[in-house]
Amino acid sequence: MMIHLLCFIDRSNIGNAKVLNREEGDSLVQTLHITNQQYLVALMIFIVAFTIIQTPSNYMLKRFRPSRWIALMMFCWGAMTLLLASVRNFGGLVAVRFLLGAFESGLFPGQVYILTFWYRPEERAIRIALIVACSSLGGAFGGAIAYGIGKLNGVGGLEGWRWLFLIEGIPSCLAAILCALFFPDYPETVSWLSEEERELATQRIKGVASLGHDRIIWKEAKATLMDWRLYAHYIAYISNSVPFSSNSLFAPTIVAGLGYKGLDAQLFTVPPYAIGFVVTVTVAWLADRYEKRSIATSCSMIIAGVSFIVQGALPPDAFKTRYVFLCIALSFSFACTPPSLSWLTANLRSTGAATLAIPVNVAFGQLGQIIGVYIYRDSEAPGFPTGHFTNAGFLLEGAVIIMSLRLFYVYKNKRLAPGERKWRL
Repeated sequence: MMIHLLCFIDRSNIGNAKVLNREEGDSLVQTLHITNQQYLVALMIFIVAFTIIQTPSNYMLKRFRPSRWIALMMFCWGAMTLLLASVRNFGGLVAVRFLLGAFESGLFPGQVYILTFWYRPEERAIRIALIVACSSLGGAFGGAIAYGIGKLNGVGGLEGWRWLFLIEGIPSCLAAILCALFFPDYPETVSWLSEEERELATQRIKGVASLGHDRIIWKEAKATLMDWRLYAHYIAYISNSVPFSSNSLFAPTIVAGLGYKGLDAQLFTVPPYAIGFVVTVTVAWLADRYEKRSIATSCSMIIAGVSFIVQGALPPDAFKTRYVFLCIALSFSFACTPPSLSWLTANLRSTGAATLAIPVNVAFGQLGQIIGVYIYRDSEAPGFPTGHFTNAGFLLEGAVIIMSLRLFYVYKNKRLAPGERKWRL
């Protein structure tokens, strides 16, 4: 959880930097003299690198052990965050953001993949939720930290946004050392389990989880790439990713459009993310407890979609009401991701399939993240109708796909012979 928290803070702090100390003329955009279009390019180039690298990263994680690979990624993305504090122009910003995306790309699909080695399908949604919910915590902490760091503007001759990158990059570099020393790899290999505990850990997941000693073979990879039902999961995940991306990157901008100015625009991003943490974990617990992952995903999408429609339809000056629905929309946008990913992993039946399908799923999601970069336009402030209605459309479309996929699995289960392994719902 802490690793993902640090990752999300280092990824999304550019959204805080965009508006930090804007009234004094010292925001990132003003200091580097870049246009809004150039700022969007800097956001998108991160996603491009993220998409390209994450599938090979999952293979490297399996090849070199999770503890070593994740520690290396952590140190490198922390170093890139520190380097962002020194950029002087648009070219430097884009180059460092590309490298940051490359080094962060393997973390989330890698973490979901690692869970398949340790936990049964009915135990994963809540754990994925705790990881994803750290994005909510990261947003809350990021806003609170930016509020405090904004007061350092001008100290040591540095703008507040440079202090933001410096202070938030150091913890990732230091935590990488702890990760290399203490992060668990596989139940079959960790030293702190006794022989009896290791046997219990491996036997309880046998037949329903990935195995650390399994090799990835082309036959499994080909079958995974040709399995059309997985592409329904992938397309649905694109729908999740549009609001996830837009909320993560533009929450300070949206809050500023609700009438909050200066450092208050940073501080008022905290409540939506704090509420999102609670909602995300609660929805995932219910999905695991009652084996209703598809229902949890589609209901979360519908609630978030309707909330975005309300935000877009309200008058621009209805600040308080729009803020309430921002909290609801953000919370359930985050909440639909854990049961969706848990549902996917529960219906993958080999280590090779998990190794490939999880990062491919997240890679498809980057298409949604690219869309999310462009939908909140400064020219439409404070109402942002395009952004809100686009998020709503993708979420409601995703809910339809999820329920259609559920019906497909119900149909498949009815045709199984007695004793055959059922598809999870």
